[in-house]
Parts: sequence; C-alpha cells; structure tokens
Amino acid sequence: MSPLTGKTAIVTGGSRGIGAAIAARLHGQGAVVARLARTLRASWHERLFDLPCDLTQEDDVERAAERILGQFGPPDILVNNAGAFLLAPLELTRPADFDAQVAVNLRAPFLVARAFLPPMRTAGRGLLITIGSMADHRAFPENAAYGAAKQGLRGLHEVLAEEYRGSGVRCTLISPGSVDTTVWDPVDPDHRPGFTPRNAMLKPDDVADAVAYVASTPARVHIDWIRLGPA
Repeated sequence: MSPLTGKTAIVTGGSRGIGAAIAARLHGQGAVVARLARTLRASWHERLFDLPCDLTQEDDVERAAERILGQFGPPDILVNNAGAFLLAPLELTRPADFDAQVAVNLRAPFLVARAFLPPMRTAGRGLLITIGSMADHRAFPENAAYGAAKQGLRGLHEVLAEEYRGSGVRCTLISPGSVDTTVWDPVDPDHRPGFTPRNAMLKPDDVADAVAYVASTPARVHIDWIRLGPA
C-alpha cells in the first residue's frame, strides 16, 4: 500500500503542465486530490475533485477553501504550484506585466497558504510543498518580473518554514530548472543561444516524482529544499 493512500491533497494550477502531472501522480498513489485552477469545471469523480478558482482573488480562494475544508477537512498535502512565466527585458516589462507576475507567482501562493495553513496547524499535521524555480535562487536576464516574484516566493517559503516549525506542519520548496511545458512555445528555446533545448529540459513527471517523494516521507522528516536540474 502506498503511504499516500487515503491522504488528501490540494494542487493549485492542477489543470495542465506540472500541476496536472503532480495531481495525477498523487492520485495514482491513492490520495484524494482536489485540483484548483481558473480553467477547471467543478466535478467529483473517483477521488478527484476539480474546483474552478482564480487564485489571485482573495474571495475566490476563501470560497474554495471553505468548500474543501468543509468536505475533506484540513489537507495532508498542499501543493502551491500555480504560476505564470514572462521573459522580457526590463525596458519592455510594463508595470502591469510586473504586477501580473507578482499576483500569480507570489500573491496567489500567499492567499492559498493563508487559507489552509492555520487549519493544518490546528490539526497538528500537514505538508506544504511550494513549486519554485531555478529563478528563485539565481538571476537571469529578461527575468525582472518573473525572477523578482520567484525570489519573493522563496522568501515566503522560508518565513512559513520558521513560523510553522514545531507545529506538525512541514514546508518544502522544490526549485526545478527549465521544464518542457507549453510556456516555452512562444520562446522557442531551441533557437535561442544560452537557452536549454527542450529535449534536454526536465519533464513535468520529474517534478511530480519529487513531490511524491517528499509527500511520502515520514512526518518526522523535514525536507527544506530540493533543487532539480537536467543531468
């Protein structure tokens, strides 16, 4: 029997890419999985609960949390995965672009954590897994908005790890390198010097493997940070 059998998990941005792979992996290992994303339609089928939610909007997140907590109680696993990607030099990055990156990559994870971590603390258990990026610890050109948001996300993880230390709630940051998803379609990294070709990038399942590993460790084990990169 998998150690995740019967556990409850929430995955934000679970409709596609990395989030869809994470949700599928946790579900395949026996967890009851709730996926949150703007593009989902509300449904419930064989341990998979889909709920539409604009994660940048406080009211949306609070309504989703009320429904999930009322139906399943505090989650055993909370995966803050939803994100957005922007590649642009500073002079072409509009303030609205910057605000949008912060809204999705930093404000949304904050709202989700604020909605679910206090009930998890009350229950004395749970795991928050934050999906960061190599840009959360390394600077890259054309990353003024994305890099700033992801660096902020790492800071949020570190604060939460300290605030919830000893509460029974563990916090892990997973920082993958480039992952081959549709976000790279408009960039065409195969034809841009200095970019990792798509066939050498990580796959969404590689990140899902890391999430499943962290989620399967005993409650006595705290994994603070995992960095993933191509071999």
